[in-house]
Amino acid sequence: MNYRIRNKGTVLKLTLLLLALVCTFFTQQIAAQPITVGNNITMSITTGVAGGTLTSVVNTARTLTYRRQLAIAKITVSTSCPTQSFTLKVLATAVPDGIAAPEVTLVNGMPATDFVVNIPVRPPNTARSCTLRYTASATFSQGNSIEDGNDVHTVTYTILAQ
Repeated sequence: MNYRIRNKGTVLKLTLLLLALVCTFFTQQIAAQPITVGNNITMSITTGVAGGTLTSVVNTARTLTYRRQLAIAKITVSTSCPTQSFTLKVLATAVPDGIAAPEVTLVNGMPATDFVVNIPVRPPNTARSCTLRYTASATFSQGNSIEDGNDVHTVTYTILAQ
């Protein structure tokens, strides 16, 4: 996910790499099953009030597809962004089974955080999907990508037994 934020004529660009991940089970020996997210996306923040906050950008163009498990499961989220300067949040919406956690602020090196919990037991080949709502934001005081470089997030989603 690339974010471009214009700050007084300069551009801030954040990049988020969405990965398809393999689930891990701690309570059962089950063959790994993928979580599918899709391709990287680009978002640009180009408006704001001088000296204030830039207008946040929201993207809901990606879905998270996963398969129900043989045990009650949950999905966690984490990120890696070694040179993070700006704010990125994610929220699961339209969750068909389970309970979405409140919006998660993605911070470099954060531990895996619950994203969707209480996914009920069903046959393992039952595919489910929810919408990912990413929100990028920045302030003028945080600088811009020309001065501070681009934020490149690698976001990791993991499904495991709860």
